[in-house]
Amino acid sequence: MKAVVISGIILIMAIPGVEFLSASGTHEETEITMSDESPVRLEQATFGGGCFWCFEAVYERSEGVKSVISGYAGGTRADPTYEEVCTGRTGHAEVVRIEYDPALIGYKELLKLFWKAHDPTTLNRQGADVGTQYRSIILYHSEAQRVAAEKSMQEAEASGRFDSPIVTEIKPLTAFYRAEEYHQDYYAKNPYAGYCTLVIRPKLQKLGLDWQ
Repeated sequence: MKAVVISGIILIMAIPGVEFLSASGTHEETEITMSDESPVRLEQATFGGGCFWCFEAVYERSEGVKSVISGYAGGTRADPTYEEVCTGRTGHAEVVRIEYDPALIGYKELLKLFWKAHDPTTLNRQGADVGTQYRSIILYHSEAQRVAAEKSMQEAEASGRFDSPIVTEIKPLTAFYRAEEYHQDYYAKNPYAGYCTLVIRPKLQKLGLDWQ
């Protein structure tokens, strides 16, 4: 559901077929404050490509992205904990939910960064992170996103950039569960932690996103 504030009036809008839940199982609301002249119309994208700490740091530094939330999606268990997801038995992947301004950055641009920010050819693995929770996955919010994601994957495969076939899963988003608070903004809060210095920072440098 979305809560949109217009001149002090809150409107609730549903996105058909998509349920947004927090780690506590409650519905989340996105509040968008609109000015009197031009409404801010934000859209969402959900991607997974290894540890969500990495993707969060990457997309937070992308112009036009307003927020990035780490969470779990793609599985069957409701309201999973991090420990449960790590067992690989929930079916969930570590993902990020990206809220962005389509006037500043489009879904296609987010997809281009998706292919650059991880290795989509390794099944259930990114570097030393191994397990189905680390699989490459695109969870689309609409039919338009599905079409764009499939086309983008075809273009990535035809680009010759990858030596092995792409194994990215493309499926509809049915529920998103916000991860525990200590996972949110992990790189920003822990820039000198081992994983951040050894994995995340080199990735940001490679992508030219290490400006902060």
